[in-house]
Amino acid sequence: MKNNKLTEGSFIEPRASAGWGPPCRGQITIAPRSYRDEDYEAVCDFLIELNRKDRTHINWNWARFEWMMEHPEFDRDARNSIGLWWAGDGIIGAAIYDMYFGEAFCGALPEYEELYPEILGYAYRELKDDSGLAIAINRENTAEIRAAELAGFRQTDQKETIMALSLDRDFSSLLPEGLQLREMDQIADREALEWLFWQGFDHGDDREAFERSLDHIPHVRRHFNKSLSLSAADPSGEAVSHCSLWFHPDTDYAYVEPVCTIPAYRGKGISSVLLSEAFSRAKALGAKVAYVISDLPFYEKLGFETVQHYSFYRKV
Repeated sequence: MKNNKLTEGSFIEPRASAGWGPPCRGQITIAPRSYRDEDYEAVCDFLIELNRKDRTHINWNWARFEWMMEHPEFDRDARNSIGLWWAGDGIIGAAIYDMYFGEAFCGALPEYEELYPEILGYAYRELKDDSGLAIAINRENTAEIRAAELAGFRQTDQKETIMALSLDRDFSSLLPEGLQLREMDQIADREALEWLFWQGFDHGDDREAFERSLDHIPHVRRHFNKSLSLSAADPSGEAVSHCSLWFHPDTDYAYVEPVCTIPAYRGKGISSVLLSEAFSRAKALGAKVAYVISDLPFYEKLGFETVQHYSFYRKV
């Protein structure tokens, strides 16, 4: 795998600027610098601000970033290849690889949209793999599509769909007899959750193979609310189904990730019950809508509707 680590000498640090206003070329030099671990909160703030102003980027929100950064498959060694554009103390644009090189998110706040071609060029240079780079662009975002095409990206058959569910109704939840609702902490209960995910995402039931796969890097979910991390436990106390919602008080939406059930307990409606309970809790916290990256009939049955379509554009 390609590893494009960046040195600090590769970039010009921006000079001070006030607020989130558009760039004033006589007062500020806007240039990227590589991601540092202390930038984590600023990236979350940027993604929250971006999606407050323009939901055509809702496929990349703060929760997706937080989930990805602590995912076992995330290439942590390459994280300083992420490029960030700053104005004052805030990020105004970003190029972030998705799990590992070869796919990336590129975005800029609307008032800095002139930076998008530069961000796209950076992503291609620094975040591509041997097959090039693919980015998902909302089909309604004609400016980004035009910039990508001018940069040599071409539309592919790969797609991404966002579905949404309004939370302006009541939700009922009753688990099948013999199962109990359990909140699971993504840190304290990490191994139990990973074992559930291993089975639920069809890796098999070989416990030894699972344990060999575990990494031992401490995981930190800085904004995660464990009251939205719900499992159904069997009589022995082992989790057999799980759903997580992500909610930040600076937003009005919840993000669904992940949902799974081990094979022996599928077809019993357990995931639907867990999601209903999680939606009710998220609503009480202030969420008005739930989003999920999916086009599965399962979500349609819950009342989700497709609201955003994305096409992948690739440059080799």
